[in-house]
Amino acid sequence: MTEPLLAVRALRLAYDGRAVLRDVTLEVRRGEVVALMGRSGAGKTSVLRAVAALEPFDAGAIDIDGFALLPGPLPPQSQLGVLRRRVGLVFQSHALFAHLCALDNVALALIHVVGRPPAEARIAAQRLLDALEVGGRAAALPAQLSGGEAQRVAIARALALDPALLLLDEPTAALDPARRDALARTLRGLAADGRGRGLLVATHDAAFARACADRVAILADGTVVEAGPPAGVFGRPCHPATRALLALPSAASAG
Repeated sequence: MTEPLLAVRALRLAYDGRAVLRDVTLEVRRGEVVALMGRSGAGKTSVLRAVAALEPFDAGAIDIDGFALLPGPLPPQSQLGVLRRRVGLVFQSHALFAHLCALDNVALALIHVVGRPPAEARIAAQRLLDALEVGGRAAALPAQLSGGEAQRVAIARALALDPALLLLDEPTAALDPARRDALARTLRGLAADGRGRGLLVATHDAAFARACADRVAILADGTVVEAGPPAGVFGRPCHPATRALLALPSAASAG
């Protein structure tokens, strides 16, 4: 079996002496969508931030396509350029620049990180927006976008540098059921497009995980307490945290 695209081993992280992550181990392979699941406060966002080198961690190791992150202070930005090209992060709040239109939000990294001429970068950004079915909103400011549109623009921005690993934090938070289904199809398509991309999606939404994930990992008490294909984990839940997720309204409505 090939090496995983992302390997998180025995990850530990504490805030002000309070342990948030105690022993998190998980993998994401190329062409795979993994849903990291847990209730609010379980530490899902902390895992994503550690993987994206936005948060230092106390013990363990993270490897992203051969780039190793180790415990202790974050590496200087001068050493993180390779990682920034390999990992794209879509924040729960989308974090689009309010003063820039959708097109310029997506083109920004192509201009300032890759160094592409602005006109060329905007053509590439338009292609990404078109592919995510928001090309017609290219001139709109973030405040003029619906939740679903803003989500797709944020995904387009994260994909601008063609990262091998895409991280998404609670992507269904502002979406109605129809848009959740559409987003699940989009994420499946991104994993299956032949580019060898892997996705790690932090979510508490079991219905969404059923629709998009190849595997789920249930996070509780600072560690992964249950993992496997959604049908197996949700069909025969062994841990109280999994049963609690399945009792949420979004999971119950999925049948």
